[in-house]
Amino acid sequence: MKSTILGTFAGAFLMLAVLAVLEHRSTVFAQQYQAPGQAAGGDRLIALSESTPNGQLLTVIDPRQRAICVYRVDSATGKIALRSVRNIHYDLQMSEFNGEAPLPREIRLLLEQR
Repeated sequence: MKSTILGTFAGAFLMLAVLAVLEHRSTVFAQQYQAPGQAAGGDRLIALSESTPNGQLLTVIDPRQRAICVYRVDSATGKIALRSVRNIHYDLQMSEFNGEAPLPREIRLLLEQR
């Protein structure tokens, strides 16, 4: 029990440290590469955390590069492991995937027939 609590605190501490580093990195990155006329927060990293039975999942989204990274923070050891990375630029170009009827294309065709 005591080691689980310590692991949870260690995991939470590590996650806060990672978030602090990411926030600092994203702020510096935004200051260095911010396009003229763009809102200051537009390039900042977004971090989302979710509790799981085995620890935390930390999702980091980079809106500028349109990339998503998922990390797992083990509650027993506090270790952080990268689980997945994906650039979603081309995902966002798709009009449908795993959809159910009526698909967006079908709806558009029906509306164009009017």
